[in-house]
Amino acid sequence: MRTPVAGSARLEIDARPFVFQAPLYATALVIIDMQRDFIEPGGFGASLGNDVGRLEPVIPVARRMLDAWRAFGGLVVHTREAHRPDLADCPPAKRLRGNASLRIGDPGPMGRILIAGEPGNQIIDALAPIAGELVFDKPGKGAFHATGLHQQLATRGISHLLFMGVTTEVCVQTSMREANDRGYDCLLVEDATESYFPEFKAATLAMITAQGAIVGWTAASARVLDGVHA
Repeated sequence: MRTPVAGSARLEIDARPFVFQAPLYATALVIIDMQRDFIEPGGFGASLGNDVGRLEPVIPVARRMLDAWRAFGGLVVHTREAHRPDLADCPPAKRLRGNASLRIGDPGPMGRILIAGEPGNQIIDALAPIAGELVFDKPGKGAFHATGLHQQLATRGISHLLFMGVTTEVCVQTSMREANDRGYDCLLVEDATESYFPEFKAATLAMITAQGAIVGWTAASARVLDGVHA
């Protein structure tokens, strides 16, 4: 159960390209797509030929962030890329793109790929949601497309977002750009996000912070946690 955040608690994070400041009560931690289909062998990520082991190092970092954020009483949001069993929300242009050995909706080792309710579509145990946290199934790459996320955040008075999850250059960056367009100030936790391609992660971090935080800020998890002031 979430404990209300003290009204005086604040964030002042030594971030790139400059200090990120926010009231803690108006800040949510958004965890993008930390689900088995992307992180474990046999899922969608592996079917595209990726080395899913590259994503594993972020799990303990993300868990430390999540535990700390829960202790602070901050709002937590989880997302899953997920489609309806009838694939009505999955356009052919998405399902047929690429040269995957398994496509969205196909039976795989962990059930049907990227289908809501299937074992592979679940968030990994280490980061599983608890009561009071928001969970959104999203049919696209961005967390705001065809979901009620913006409305739920607005209802709770959230104006600042901390992002972590996978993959950095696809669903994480897309979600940050969507949030930026909706007026949120956003920070990406550098060591709690990862890509199958290290050069893509590096490029994304550079793009986010360029031109005076044109999309947002980035900082290592230790600096984020050091920046919490009661």
